[in-house]
Parts: sequence; structure tokens; C-alpha cells
Amino acid sequence: MDRADVVAAAQRAKAAGANRFCMAAAWRSPKDRDLDKICDMIAAVKRVGMETCVTLGMLTPRQAARLADAGLDFYNHNVDTSPEFYRSIITTRTLQDRIDTLTRVREAGVKVCCGGIIGMGEHVDDRLGMLVLLANLPNHPESVPINLWNEVDGVPVKGTAERPDPIALVRLVATARIMMPKSVVRLAAGRQYMTDELQALCFLAGANSIFVGDVLLTTKNPQLDRDASLLARLGITSGLA
Repeated sequence: MDRADVVAAAQRAKAAGANRFCMAAAWRSPKDRDLDKICDMIAAVKRVGMETCVTLGMLTPRQAARLADAGLDFYNHNVDTSPEFYRSIITTRTLQDRIDTLTRVREAGVKVCCGGIIGMGEHVDDRLGMLVLLANLPNHPESVPINLWNEVDGVPVKGTAERPDPIALVRLVATARIMMPKSVVRLAAGRQYMTDELQALCFLAGANSIFVGDVLLTTKNPQLDRDASLLARLGITSGLA
């Protein structure tokens, strides 16, 4: 995307009530030459008056430092699942690769957004194992996104897993809140599968942020008017993110 298009999207997000703007690229890891454009976008979005977050894949220490120098506030890099289930769903990078990137981001002075995905065929123990992994990092992630698996054509997980029981999702949110009391627990991808009542229960259980926008990477997301209506009905008036 061109910087002007990114800035325009950030301005729309701010006008809709969001306070953080996330920019994503589907890379395994960025090339150094990619960062000139990314850093320029970060600085431009900061001038709009929003917090900035990017998710670009694995980083070297130098790349993390460059992003920090550009003014980046948060870096998203999910662990996705438990250490035991990880190799069942991911072969392009190891869990240690992810932990190393989180360490480099921390050392550069950037805050961490790190969570996982449920509904990929894992067991409840794997979901809890993911939270244990996050809670035992040297510092808890400032943001913990919880994603529901979205069906994606061509991915081996497609059609092999059941969507998590709604009450199990609420319990997971509550457990994350107890284990990482100062973290922002975010309802992320998959909210289009959630009823208003389920989202309300998640908020009561401890979720205190949602991702808004028409899409999350390549998957659908509830429309802004639906989110605004739900938050108004629940009496939730703080900023969207």
C-alpha cells in the first residue's frame, strides 16, 4: 500500500474511535529494504495521533531497533498455540524463532502484542498451555489477542476442527485475565462467528478491547456499525482499538 492510503485508513480509524492502528504484511520476515517504507508509514500514522502497531514476521535485532526509532509502539507476533501443539500446525518457523523475535522487540523498547488462535483442533490443555507460555515470559505482553480460527481455503486445518464451545471461549478469556491482570485482552479474529451475547460475556469475563475494521488481513470482521451498536447497548464508551 502507498503511504497516503495507509494514512487515510488511519484517519478513518481515528474518526471511528480507534486509538491504535495496526499495519500488517504477510512476510515470514521483512527484508531490510522493506523497512524504509514501513518506518515512513509508522511515522506518518504517529502524526495522525494514533498508537502504532505492526506485524511483519520474524525480526533481527537491528530491524527491531529501526522500528523503535521510527516511533513504533507495539509489535504483534503471536505464539499461536501451546508448545506441544505448535508443530502440528506450523512448520515454517519454530516456536523458539517466535520467542526470539519477542525478545528482540522488548530489547528495542517496543511493547508486545502476543496471543494465539483457538479452534485448530487443539485440546483445552493446549489453550491453557498457550496462556501459561505467555504468562511465563519475562514480561507479560501488554496486549493478548485471542483469535478464533477462520476457515481459509487451501490450509490443512480447514474442515478438520470444530469451532470452540462459546462458554469455553468465555472461560479462556477469564483465565487470561486472571493470569495476566495488567494485559489488555483483545477479542481479535473470528468475531463474525460470535453472537452479541457471547461478546458481552467475554467483556464481563475480562476482555477489554476489540479489533475493528472491515477485514483482519484476509479474513472478515464485523462491520463498524454492528460494533458501535453493541458497545452502545452495553454502555461501553471507551475508545475502540
